[in-house]
Amino acid sequence: MLKIVQDQLNGLLESHPKAHLLLANSGGVDSMVLFHLLLKSKLPFAVAHCNFGLRHEASDGDEDFVVSHCQKHSINLHTQNFDTQSHSSSNGISTQMAARQLRYDWFDELKKEFGYSHILTAHHLDDQLETFMINMGRGSGLKGLRGITSSAIIRPLLSFSKAEILAFAKENSIDWREDASNATQDYLRNQLRHAVIPVWKATNDRLLKNAEETLKNIAIAEEALSNVLQDFKAKHFIEKEEVITISLASIKALKPHDYYLFALFSPYGFSHLNDLVSLLNAQSGKQLISSTHRLLNNRTSLLLCPLKNEDNAAEIEWTPSANLLSPVQLTLMEEALFSPDYARLSPSLLKYPLILRKYRKGDYFYPVGMTGKKKLSKFFKDQKYSMLDKENQWLLCTGDQIVWVIGQRVDARFAASSSSTNPLIIKCS
Repeated sequence: MLKIVQDQLNGLLESHPKAHLLLANSGGVDSMVLFHLLLKSKLPFAVAHCNFGLRHEASDGDEDFVVSHCQKHSINLHTQNFDTQSHSSSNGISTQMAARQLRYDWFDELKKEFGYSHILTAHHLDDQLETFMINMGRGSGLKGLRGITSSAIIRPLLSFSKAEILAFAKENSIDWREDASNATQDYLRNQLRHAVIPVWKATNDRLLKNAEETLKNIAIAEEALSNVLQDFKAKHFIEKEEVITISLASIKALKPHDYYLFALFSPYGFSHLNDLVSLLNAQSGKQLISSTHRLLNNRTSLLLCPLKNEDNAAEIEWTPSANLLSPVQLTLMEEALFSPDYARLSPSLLKYPLILRKYRKGDYFYPVGMTGKKKLSKFFKDQKYSMLDKENQWLLCTGDQIVWVIGQRVDARFAASSSSTNPLIIKCS
């Protein structure tokens, strides 16, 4: 075991010569074995211990145990007490999930504060099988079926069984603390650990090694498909100003369709496959909303963008003396170029302050170069605006009347004539 772990960590140090390691240590047999192996390897490391307060005096005893071992070997130690039950109830999650969130959030804080390059945990092969079974029961995809994975966390014991770790601890007289809660069947993981997997092991003495091979094969398949997805995104996810445009034809050509739809869009919060399939065949303008993104059918493409907390009903006052920096920058100019980015207006026809706002149903204006009035919705359609384009279009108004569809067209009622001597010239950028 020592040789295998040393080889792993030496490989890590070869690729990261300045690696600064932090070991998550609960005081249990797994993390104490890894603690022992790190000492034997003479690698510099620090320890982080979480006290979740779930077992009262026993939790404090675990902390004292880890503290004493770190002091004995002059190992830098970080400890943290958590109110796990409050975090669980306030976030509507299980106690185990609350502990996991608190633990890993704290590890991330320690990495940033002290410059640790890698977190080490003592997960082992039995943990892998349990995670695989839990995720399988949840209907996970390939990524979940890989078991425990993370590029930011190193798990040197992942190829060893719990039995091998226990045997190593006894052979090397390694002390550890027993967690009585691990023996209960209050949680799904413990039910699998004590009631399901032992029965399975009894019928197949190679269960763990076969499971390890299966997980490796799943990992290879998931990595290969991930590369295909990345290639597709590099070619077909065209990003401009936070909006990603994806050709509908390219999406529809993917086979198997269901797999690619889920794999491409679930990272953005779109995990309901039937909704994604319906969107592909919906009329232009239909959209899906996740907790973080919008996915919009825009004729021949899909538009993907992050959600923004904008009030489209808001009005912003603007006067020529102001230099507005946000949400749209308007600048006074002395001369106008022949460009839609310039508005040449008659100041005597304007009522100040002017108003910046977004489109409202029923809006109309009299576009320069066209005859009569035109509904703004029809103008947008003629310009092939997507729904996002319409939502992002700013209007400069005087009272309730549109003066300028900014960056597009001035209203003829307020445009300065060619003979005007003191026109108001505004440039947008």
